[in-house]
Amino acid sequence: MGKLTKAQKATQQQEDEERRLQEEGEAKLQVEKEEQERLEGERKKKVLEKLELKDQERREGELNELHHLLEENHTAVTTWKTDAEEKAKWDRYLHCDGSPDPAVQKDVNTYISLWREDPGVNITLVLKQCTLALKLAEELEGLIRDNTDPKEGLKYQEGFILLQELIHHKHLLTTDEILQTAGANIDTETGNMQTVVKDDNITLCLWANLKKNSRFKGLHFEEAGLGFELPKQLAVSDIAVRILHTRYDHLSTLARMADLRINTPLPRSLAGGEEVPAEIPEQGETKREGGAVEDIEAQQQQTVDEEVQSIQGHEGRKSAASVQSRKSSPQLPEGRGSRIETQMEALGAEGESTSPLGQRTVMDSSECVQAVDLLQYTPLGGVFYYNVFHLPPQAHQVNGWEIRQLLDKGLQVFPYPEEKSHSEETEAVTCPPVGVSVTLPDFVVFLETPQVARWDSAGKQWRMDGITEVSYEEAEAKISFQMDSFQAFVLMQETYANLPFLSWELRPLGQDSALFTVNGALIDLSITIQGDQCMLQSDQERGLSHLKGKWMSGPALQRAMLNAGINIFVNEYTDKYVSSCGKDPLTEHAAYEQMALFTSACAFSWSKWNAKCGAEHLLMQVCEHWGPDSVPKGSWSLYLLGAQRSQKLEITEQSEAFSPDLYPGGEFHSTFIHMLQDDMSPEGVARPRGSSCLFVDTVQSLLCATRPLMYS
Repeated sequence: MGKLTKAQKATQQQEDEERRLQEEGEAKLQVEKEEQERLEGERKKKVLEKLELKDQERREGELNELHHLLEENHTAVTTWKTDAEEKAKWDRYLHCDGSPDPAVQKDVNTYISLWREDPGVNITLVLKQCTLALKLAEELEGLIRDNTDPKEGLKYQEGFILLQELIHHKHLLTTDEILQTAGANIDTETGNMQTVVKDDNITLCLWANLKKNSRFKGLHFEEAGLGFELPKQLAVSDIAVRILHTRYDHLSTLARMADLRINTPLPRSLAGGEEVPAEIPEQGETKREGGAVEDIEAQQQQTVDEEVQSIQGHEGRKSAASVQSRKSSPQLPEGRGSRIETQMEALGAEGESTSPLGQRTVMDSSECVQAVDLLQYTPLGGVFYYNVFHLPPQAHQVNGWEIRQLLDKGLQVFPYPEEKSHSEETEAVTCPPVGVSVTLPDFVVFLETPQVARWDSAGKQWRMDGITEVSYEEAEAKISFQMDSFQAFVLMQETYANLPFLSWELRPLGQDSALFTVNGALIDLSITIQGDQCMLQSDQERGLSHLKGKWMSGPALQRAMLNAGINIFVNEYTDKYVSSCGKDPLTEHAAYEQMALFTSACAFSWSKWNAKCGAEHLLMQVCEHWGPDSVPKGSWSLYLLGAQRSQKLEITEQSEAFSPDLYPGGEFHSTFIHMLQDDMSPEGVARPRGSSCLFVDTVQSLLCATRPLMYS
């Protein structure tokens, strides 16, 4: 490379000088920028320190004011609820409808004993009696659910089990009565007897095989939306098929009781350890199901006095059911122990299982069987009892006389699959499965394809194995499947199918009125709150007609929505099945308390930044809003809540990144409501003071039951 000329050297020196000056300028600017940032940081720090000091100075006053508001509302609500409970007790006393007080065990036992002794088997009369008994059973379930005393809880469970078994026993008696006269009610077209009996609580479908046509395949009860299919060996047998659909579900209650109380995971049979005999119906609900109906009555009457004395006895004595089953079991055939004995002794067994329902593993026929997790799945639409019985002897007319053979044992279960005899052990005995079809009940919503579970009476659990050829026709809302034997079954769906929420909003409609809207994972819905009453609103047509547009209390609406398959409510187990934001529960609860206080004046909404602000903070959109109209776009502001203080943020919902920076001109406050008041009009600040304590309590309860800041 040659030497540079003088011009080139001059040019290079000039470029070097310009580069040096540029670097010096950039360095100077960087220093000035850093100095400005330092000064700005110090200024902000001083401002924040000043704001924090100001917050500390008024902290005690704000906390005291909040505490006073909450305590005032709590006291008023407690007083109102106490008065309401006393009034309900007095109204019940004056009602005099013959139903006992569920909290008084002696009254419940007397009621059960008197009804057990009632010989009436007329279906109309029995169903009326069952309606009253079901109301009592529902009240007992409520006492079991709300009870905190283990001893009292056990008494309520004993009463519930005795009552539900007696209800099922009465259903068997009426079934027997109808089948005894099947020959007098033959359908001229088929030559068999088929009938449907319905009321508000049950649908009873009965079919008596009088013709024994080998070409018979099955029957569909159009008015009930239920049907069955039989293999050839049953089509030519002397049998009767029953499908009893109860809108209520006592079996799942028994499963939950057993799971909470049974110490051992091994299934318990009727005799406490022997295999369940084929003649016992698989439901396992009545004390002596499938046995001698008249023998049942005699044995039960003999132990009524002992039963009452035992239940009222001291802690160390056996329960009433245990005493009764101990005294009566020797009179039963071998292997036919009392159903009550296994249930009640299981409930009273020492040592309670602490494992979740889905973790309980049982042994069945040398197999490891997993019970259906009743926390993960919810049975919907009641229980379908699918049974086959020996057809009772029919009456014959001889010379003007009606002759009927009377059986000592009453209605008997027809064993299917048939038990192998000793000579058949080496031969292949095939028992094809039995089919059943169900039109989904019109009072529940299935957000996904229903799951089918069958009742395991020995293990007191629902199981999903043994169910084949499942076919679901969504357009017709119909499901068909096959089972190896006749068993009770339910339709289920995942409990938290509609969680987590995609978004939510709580906004006022007026004084003491608000609208809570939830956009769930599968369905959207709204709950209107007016005082202490709530009303469900949804675009869903099927399954909610009995709920939509009807006012009821918050707890009543929650139970009704759960029973209808629309679940937006959570509990202590939800986080095991649903992803969440993992927020601090104390901070979250405090937020719901304060949101409820200001619901008459402010609208609250979901924010995407709530998942980005950390477990120790909550973030939501808020704006002052009074009327029933929707919140205008652009009205929302973001608020960050922590355990110690709350603040308004500079970012918006449309910002590209999260930042915890304080809104310019904003301040810190020790409570959320005082933070909100900074941006509210004088009228808006005054509105929450006029809120009804019942309205505030209802809103708070709804927020705590759904926890939208956690599960969205």
